[in-house]
Formats: sequence, C-alpha cells, structure tokens
Amino acid sequence: MQVLMNLMLLTQLVSAIAMIGLVLVQHGKGADMGASFGGGASGSLFGATGSANFLSRSTAICAAVFFTCTLALAYFSNARGTNVGGSVLDQAVPALAASAPAASGAELIPGAAPVAAPAVVAPAVPASAAASN
Repeated sequence: MQVLMNLMLLTQLVSAIAMIGLVLVQHGKGADMGASFGGGASGSLFGATGSANFLSRSTAICAAVFFTCTLALAYFSNARGTNVGGSVLDQAVPALAASAPAASGAELIPGAAPVAAPAVVAPAVPASAAASN
C-alpha cells in the first residue's frame, strides 16, 4: 500500500511540474489580439482563438492526471486511519503529563541540581486593615 501511495505522489508531483511548464510555455490570448480586427484566423471554424493545439491538450491531460491523483491520495489517506470516531483529546494522557506537576521546569533539565519548591507564604495584612475587620 505504501508503494502505491509513493507512486501516486510521484505521479502527482511530475504532472504538477509538467503542467506548470506547459502553462508557462503557452502564449496568452492577448497575443492574438490582431486576429479579432481582421486577421487571418478570425474567420476559421473555431473562431479567433483557433483550435486546441498540442500544448493546450497536454495541459488538459496533465490537469486530469493531477486531479485524479489528488482524489486518490485523499481517499487512501482517509481510509488508512483505523481510529473510529473520537478526537485527539479523547486519547490517553502521556505518562509524563499524568505524573505530579513539577514545581518548576528545572527538574526536567538533565544534570541540573534539584531545586526546592518555594514555600507558600500568606500575604502580610497591615494592622490597620486587620483592626477594621
């Protein structure tokens, strides 16, 4: 299955590069602007743009191959997952996160000296505020 996926990915990549090259080689519609004002090609059977030539047909074939490979890759990558429903959040928590929370990040540094957890001290209450209560 992995070989087929790699082959389709390679085919998609080659068709995309070929399609980009073929589009860049073709000339635009603006190049035939003189044909619409009485040039020789304006009276042809297919109109001023002319019939499809080799480059436009090759581009269409490359586009069809590219979209076919894209759809096949999307189908196979979606069918490859065996997880039925659920979310990533529903999965088990890793053992490191499940352990007791560390006081600081220093415990996670290899070779660092152990650091004692800071003592929690209640804030000092001014005598005037304590007397008013």
